[in-house]
Amino acid sequence: MNNIAKVHCLFEQSGTFKREFRKMGIPAEDYDILDDFGETDRKVDLFDEIDRAYDGRESLFDGIGKEDLVMAFFPCTRFETQIMLSFRSERHGMGTRTAEWKLENAMTLHQELHDMYMRICKLFMVCLRGGWRMVVENPRSQPHYLTMYFPIRPKVIDPDRRVNGDYYKKATQYWFVNCKPESNVIFEALIPVDQGTIKHAERLGIARNRKVSRSMMHWQYARRFIAMYIIDRETCEKNVGIEKDGDADAGTGYLWDSMLHE
Repeated sequence: MNNIAKVHCLFEQSGTFKREFRKMGIPAEDYDILDDFGETDRKVDLFDEIDRAYDGRESLFDGIGKEDLVMAFFPCTRFETQIMLSFRSERHGMGTRTAEWKLENAMTLHQELHDMYMRICKLFMVCLRGGWRMVVENPRSQPHYLTMYFPIRPKVIDPDRRVNGDYYKKATQYWFVNCKPESNVIFEALIPVDQGTIKHAERLGIARNRKVSRSMMHWQYARRFIAMYIIDRETCEKNVGIEKDGDADAGTGYLWDSMLHE
């Protein structure tokens, strides 16, 4: 992407992507309702802002220009595989509950899923109407609600984030709205990272509990994703080692593109 004036990182409070954009000379800010890491630049209820923008009311999205980029790490807890087990009351401790409790719980979860689906649809529509660029991240677990029922296909799918220096394998998908992913091939040695499973995420010591840890990304992965898919070739050449002709020998240790493109 050419001439990114500013990056607005929605639902990010860790500062991981924000800091990597800033290292490359691109202004960036984190937006979230929480500030557990002391990195949130604008503490705001993003769901309310999405509703306001969709309804045509004043919102933070009014200040986003067409030269800006929004990178949204949209909450996934109601879209992932585990929610299906919760609907069926098959998670630990639910089997002994009464039928009435199970039905009430299922109705509550279904309403929450509905609200989340409506919000992500509204976010995409606000972006399309505003004409600014956006990248949206979400897991690619199977089954995943957005994989099955969302009408817009992701442009990039990463089946194993560990290949590019992250903590977890955790398949992830990325939507590009009003923009297309770049295809830079870069040279940079991978820094060894302690890798773990989602089940034992707290052992990595990167956050206060497993729920938070499983949502974290390593700064190295953020840097490489930005270099490969977001910044243009000129910016990439200034900040990261890059293969200029886009074709490198697999034996040289370059960052190869293991992701799938749709």
